[in-house]
Amino acid sequence: MRQVQTTIQIQVPPPQVIQALLDQNMLKAWWGVERSLIVPQPGGVYVLTWQISDAGFGYVTSGTIHTLQKDRKLCLENLVYLNPQRPILGPMRLCFDAQKQANQTMLTIVQDGYREGHHWDWYYQAVLKAWPVAAQHLKAYLEQ
Repeated sequence: MRQVQTTIQIQVPPPQVIQALLDQNMLKAWWGVERSLIVPQPGGVYVLTWQISDAGFGYVTSGTIHTLQKDRKLCLENLVYLNPQRPILGPMRLCFDAQKQANQTMLTIVQDGYREGHHWDWYYQAVLKAWPVAAQHLKAYLEQ
């Protein structure tokens, strides 16, 4: 199966990177997440929403926390993407691995589980472009 992987160096310790993936205010600041429901433990829910209006949610990503090591790793399984203009896409996996290197963190983001078909191809191409941009936003936010 296809996967998207991006790696970036961030000048903060790994626990701070993982915290930015779990904290509502931090998620809003660097990723534009409008609402979230995160239960930070293995088996906990992980739900992020964007573009909320009177008509509902524009985009939703939801999954289950498979692995959480607050000092270095967050992995989600059963990841589902909801977009009102597409079929529900999932399940997938998404993992953030924050490894300490000297006085910085090497963050590797891997998302996999993409299936075949027109909508999956669209989503894969969108994520292929989006993760490097999101990683840059995370870096800029944490290093300010």
